[in-house]
Amino acid sequence: MTDSIEPRILIVDDARDIREPLGQYLRRNGLRTRLAQDAAEARRALGAEPVHLAVLDVMMPGEDGLSLCRALVHEYRLPVILLTARSAQDHRVAGLDLGADDYVAKPFDPRELLARIHAVLRRVPPERPAPGRQRRRFSGLVHDPARAVVTLAAGRDVALTSGENRLLGLLLDHPGQVLSRMRLLDLLSGREARAYDRAVDNAVSRLRHKIEQNPRAPRLIVTEWGGGYRLAAEVDTLA
Repeated sequence: MTDSIEPRILIVDDARDIREPLGQYLRRNGLRTRLAQDAAEARRALGAEPVHLAVLDVMMPGEDGLSLCRALVHEYRLPVILLTARSAQDHRVAGLDLGADDYVAKPFDPRELLARIHAVLRRVPPERPAPGRQRRRFSGLVHDPARAVVTLAAGRDVALTSGENRLLGLLLDHPGQVLSRMRLLDLLSGREARAYDRAVDNAVSRLRHKIEQNPRAPRLIVTEWGGGYRLAAEVDTLA
């Protein structure tokens, strides 16, 4: 994260006694904040000005946090930290599967949440280099990093999140090579990314569900047990 960027954090929680003190705490610690009490207000905030990360309560009236999480990750390509009940293991798993970057269980220490926000922003800085713009074909599929889509063999475009777009680009940069989880984390965003050690596994799983014919028996992104992941395809660069 560059010194010129002051990250803006969107806090979405229907509990005013959590939302407002948390906003004040983050502002005292150098972050700008926008507050929203529900999904509709959060969407209006996103339309008003750029946001770099969302802190999102899962249990909210109306559109719930998991539905909003899906939109924030896939439509707005926004990093998300979930606020969950301490016993809500299913919500945490579902949120991570949807692409959330991390979670904090309620009741939480705001110092822990602040540390996790900084860790995610180090992995996904507000100004990060755009992926390469060259289109590449592999195993009948075409990756267009500028549009963040993969065109399947049947001609259908599948949208990628920013993290999936970068991950696929890295695998295409190293066809046939085994890339360890730590190596992928380093290539994606630096060594600070290790705050969440299953980030790569979750990203690979989501990417497989989008591009593999059978994600349970992947043939493109192959797991090398004890090693990492390998792209098992030849790669051609398109004009």
